[in-house]
Amino acid sequence: MDFQDFLQYVPNLIPVELPAEAAHIKMAPKERTEALKNLDLKAVNPRIAAVMMLLYPKNKETHLVLIVRNAYEGVHSSQIAFPGGKYETFDISYEATALRETQEEVGILSEKIEIIKEFSPMYIPPSNFLVHPFLGISRDELSFYPDVREVADIIELPLSIFLDDEIIMEATLSTSYGSNILVPAFNIQNHIVWGATAMILSELREVLKTSFQESL
Repeated sequence: MDFQDFLQYVPNLIPVELPAEAAHIKMAPKERTEALKNLDLKAVNPRIAAVMMLLYPKNKETHLVLIVRNAYEGVHSSQIAFPGGKYETFDISYEATALRETQEEVGILSEKIEIIKEFSPMYIPPSNFLVHPFLGISRDELSFYPDVREVADIIELPLSIFLDDEIIMEATLSTSYGSNILVPAFNIQNHIVWGATAMILSELREVLKTSFQESL
């Protein structure tokens, strides 16, 4: 999608009602759905994180940036994710966390990003994080400078491909829930994107499609 065309839809994004769980569940592993039933957030006392869903122009076309996390000892090793990370007490808001972490992880200055909308929080049982996603746009073409300690690679995903149902698939994976589990996923540039990232992406897809339809 041409970025200038996309900008015309941005005002329609703001009032769109978030589908939340209805969108998340479409890309949720069955085991994740079971783990989230009757969840008591006060009881689990989750850590807080925030991530940035950043849309921007590249060669005049709208793109979404994702990162490939480095391999490390942890449940999210080598996974596809959004730029983002843990909330710190010096952050004035979760939005500030998302902006700060985006700058730290991929080198995009906060002043380059306009926050459009906060999306539904996502609880991640294996790591006990409650993640707050934010949709942001940059009106400028961007050059990414990944932090080599945390980011193995950058994925620049054209919005037109992201919205194409052809990227939806099922994959058999070994997860924190067990081995050889069938999970819904996105096939993004030969990366299998599943779990929390896929569930957040599912809500973003629905909100974008709703805003586009309401503009017709």
